[in-house]
Formats: sequence, C-alpha cells, structure tokens
Amino acid sequence: MVGGLRNADDFREAARRRLPRLLFEYIDRGAEDELALGALRRSLDEIQFMPRMLTGHPTRDLSTTVLGQRAELPIIVAPTALAGLASHNGEIKMARAAAKAGIPVCISTQSITTIEEIRAGAPAAMLWFQLYVWKDRSLTRRLMERAAAAGATTLVLTVDTPVVPNREYNARNGFSIPMKITPRATAEVMMHPRWLFGVLLRYLLSSGMPVYGHYPKEFRAAMTRPSVANAVKLENLLNWDDLRDLRQWWQGKLVVKGIFSVEDARKCWEIGADGVVVSSHGGRNIDSAPPTAQILPPIADAVGKHIEVLADSGVKRGSDILKYLALGARSVMLGRLPIWGLVCGGEAGAHALFEMLKTEIDITLSLLGARTPGDVELLLPRAASR
Repeated sequence: MVGGLRNADDFREAARRRLPRLLFEYIDRGAEDELALGALRRSLDEIQFMPRMLTGHPTRDLSTTVLGQRAELPIIVAPTALAGLASHNGEIKMARAAAKAGIPVCISTQSITTIEEIRAGAPAAMLWFQLYVWKDRSLTRRLMERAAAAGATTLVLTVDTPVVPNREYNARNGFSIPMKITPRATAEVMMHPRWLFGVLLRYLLSSGMPVYGHYPKEFRAAMTRPSVANAVKLENLLNWDDLRDLRQWWQGKLVVKGIFSVEDARKCWEIGADGVVVSSHGGRNIDSAPPTAQILPPIADAVGKHIEVLADSGVKRGSDILKYLALGARSVMLGRLPIWGLVCGGEAGAHALFEMLKTEIDITLSLLGARTPGDVELLLPRAASR
C-alpha cells in the first residue's frame, strides 16, 4: 500500500489533506442534500453474500471480457473531468496505471490532457473516450475522429447531464468553472503547498494555466476564463435521433452512460448501442435518483443478453464490485477511487489502489467459495431482487 493506506477511506482522507478544499469537495461531494450519495451506500450495504463451503478452488479468476477486450479485473476507470488537477499530467499517469493493471481507462471530453498526448504517454493503455456533445455537431464529429485516430475503441456517450446540476457546496467553497481567483480560493491553495508546487505551478511553468485540452484551439480558454463560443457549449437538447447519428458516425463500440430505466436501455439496444452504463453519476446529479443496485437487475434482465451492461456509483470496496457484477453488470466503472490514488501517489498511487481492490475481490471470492465473480450468490433486500 501507499504509505500505509489500506482501504478506500484511507486514500480519501489522505487526498483530502493534500488537495485544496474547493477541489477536493468538487470531486467528493454530491448534489443538493446528498441523499443520492447516502442511498448508494445503503443499497450496497444492505446486500449480503451467500457463501458456499468446501468448493476446493485453489485459485480465482478475476479477469473478464468487456466489449471485446480482455481485462484482468472487472474494473474500468470512469471518465472524470479535471483528473489532471489531481496530479501533474494526471490523465497520463492514470492511463499508465490502468495499463499496468490490465484494465480500460475512459478519457473525458473535459480532460486537461488530450487523448493524443495520453496515447503517446501511455502507449499500452486500453483507451475509451467519453463524449459530451457540443452544440456544433461538426466539431463533435471531429473530436470523435480524433479519439478514433488515437486508438480509442469505445465511445461512451454521457446522457444524464443536460444542465449543470445543483451542487451547492461548490458555491459555498468557491469552486467554479471558469475558476475564479478569489481571496478565499487563493488562501486554500496557499494552505496546500504540496499541490501548489507539485501540480499548479508545474503547469504554469511548463504550459500555462490548464485548459480543456480537447476543445478546438480557436475556442480553447484557460480555466480561469470562460469560453464564450456557443459552438462548444454542451448540447442540452439531446434526443434519440442524436444517438442514431452517433451510431452512424462511430465505427467502434458505442456505450450510453447514465441509464436508469428498462425502457431507455431497450431503446439504446434497438438503436444499435453496444452497451449501457447504469449510473447515478456518483450521486452528483439528481439527488433523489434511485441507487444503481436497485435499478441494475431489471435492466440487466431486459437487455443483458443483447448488449453489455456496466455499472458505477458508490463503490468503496472490492466486495461492492462483486455485488454489482452479481446483480448483472459485466464490469464496474470507478471514478472517485482512482482519483484518490492519483492524488496520493501519482501513477504508483493509482496502481496501488487497483491492487488493493484486486486483493479485496480475491479474498472475498475465496471466502465465498467462488472461483469467478460469476459464481457469487447474493442475499438481496426485496427492492433489489432479480
């Protein structure tokens, strides 16, 4: 472990001490009253395992195949905006750590480092690309072409954020995009010299104030200045015809992220998507959204034989990953946890986080008498039963 960090809470607490409060809370907190955050944890905590004894499995197999790619663990690094602020060149470090762990990593439209730079810095990485659709569809299509040229095999369309969610803590702690240089924000940064000198000043001295790297150069602005161009504002009127267009444009695997209902999952399948991510966006969007563990089983039952069903939100332990897999997910996306690893130790910290989860999954499988995640049996509360 990195510096004696032995579980997700240890990594989170270490990251809290290292990051300015406004950045830590942007990553860590949920929307409004954070009801969704609490529901995510309760829904997972209420699920229990049914162990089987005397099964005699000498080893466990944690590998899986997701969207045609073999992964050593049933984990995918979720797209996270501003991951590059967690560590200098953080997106490259994350991709390297994921490659070392043998798992895919999904690059965000709103990353600081471009997918071309990430590919150059992590040539062995299994790259996916997350797409926010811009108002200008020609620019969106050009971005998709860049992702394909950089070797991204899977496009992940995020559909659950048509407007900026009500994250009140951002207003309270001073975080905003564009970032505002205020006395409070300046004081927070000065109180965290490791981040100031190790991340922010390294960017300022090498390439200047960080920017959204994927935005076209003519519309790109530093994170302290707003982009006034309507062309690269996020489209808030997406509909099923847009998904049909993307299916025609993108030749690789297409996944729709942010699905809650069986009806929407079926529509994704009918249009030609290769997968869906059952997700409450980590409790960061709709505060009364149903937790993933509740809505995953009916979606997996309805479309799991036709397309691949992934899941995310609320994971703290390897056992949580096993629960989502047993509820019908093929693999599980992780957002906050890899970021905490990145904050605590860069590439090595992120890899240590993956190794910790691998150990937790392996130990849990062994105690359950299971050789693979597919052998796991659950005792479910009524709301989550399949």
